[in-house]
Amino acid sequence: MHCALYDAGRCRSCQWITAPISEQLAAKTADLHTLLAERPVTEWCAPVCGPEQGFRNKAKMVVSGSVEKPLLGMLHRDGTPEDLCDCPLYPASFAPIFAALKPFIARAGLTPYNVARKRGELKYILLTQSQQDGGMMLRFVLRSEAKLGQLRAALPGLLTQLPQLKVITANIQPVHMAIMEGETEIFLTEQQALAERFNGVPLWIRPQSFFQTNPVVASQLYATARDWVRQLPVNHMWDLFCGVGGFGLHCATPEMTLTGIEIAPEAIACAKQSAHELGLQNLHFQALDSTQFATAQGGVPELVLVNPPRRGIGKALCDYLSQMAPEYIIYSSCNAQTMAKDIGELPGYRIERVQLFDMFPHTAHYEVLTLLVRQS
Repeated sequence: MHCALYDAGRCRSCQWITAPISEQLAAKTADLHTLLAERPVTEWCAPVCGPEQGFRNKAKMVVSGSVEKPLLGMLHRDGTPEDLCDCPLYPASFAPIFAALKPFIARAGLTPYNVARKRGELKYILLTQSQQDGGMMLRFVLRSEAKLGQLRAALPGLLTQLPQLKVITANIQPVHMAIMEGETEIFLTEQQALAERFNGVPLWIRPQSFFQTNPVVASQLYATARDWVRQLPVNHMWDLFCGVGGFGLHCATPEMTLTGIEIAPEAIACAKQSAHELGLQNLHFQALDSTQFATAQGGVPELVLVNPPRRGIGKALCDYLSQMAPEYIIYSSCNAQTMAKDIGELPGYRIERVQLFDMFPHTAHYEVLTLLVRQS
């Protein structure tokens, strides 16, 4: 993939961009083999990859510059701003949004936040696109509600210009730290969730609910988990760290009892909406801490699926899973190092199957799906 920003030395986020995808996959596969070298693996599945560019469904842009000439992109370590609107990881559909937002920021008087001076209002622009119909969610991350009236007044013109904007919010993040969003979310449109669909499964994206950034590969990840689960004699399943329910909604059948647990209420609201649309009566999604939920339960499901953040599931949950001993564990990880550490805390299980998903091309990061089977 060619990137003028990289060639000019203006952005180094894609550190592996000069290597062919085949070499990137080989290096990631070798890393995964090294991390799991101490445990035998019955089956290594072929790695899955997607498009090299234009694959991201979201942009997280730092707003800098001036209100008359805003920049959308990032700040270098020395505080120098860099405009990333031409980043080739974004689909072509993002370009008209970025182009319209710059004059809109000026019209609405949304002064970009100056980190050094701790002054200004607009900190970030967060944009998410649905692959289902091209609809988009736009979030303005503001320091306070001071400019909310001006933002509301200017929005009708933006919506006329960009009808693909289905959900627009103002997020209030008052803390002077590199935190992407605050707790307060103010909806500026009647619609509050973006409709998405993977493999025929309806999914919903709301503000402050995690959703994968590479929909092509994520769709294959969910479909693979579904296929693995369908091959197992499973009638009762837990989906821990379930997010908007992508794994559970794919894996569930009308006969299966499934409980999905996620600490973010917004994500659980999405999962419940999808389950209702699918007409699945035995799906139960709750906004709880996954570890606290699991360790407080009495019954043992045949399968526990975990999809934790980068820190992994941790020793407390590993110890409990070892104690409760479900027949199967499926571990989806965005950090193979912590996954390998967690698997080391599950000595009663053998690694039946492993598959790498190249969710983050041109970087060292990848996603991995692992099936663990209890040893008799």
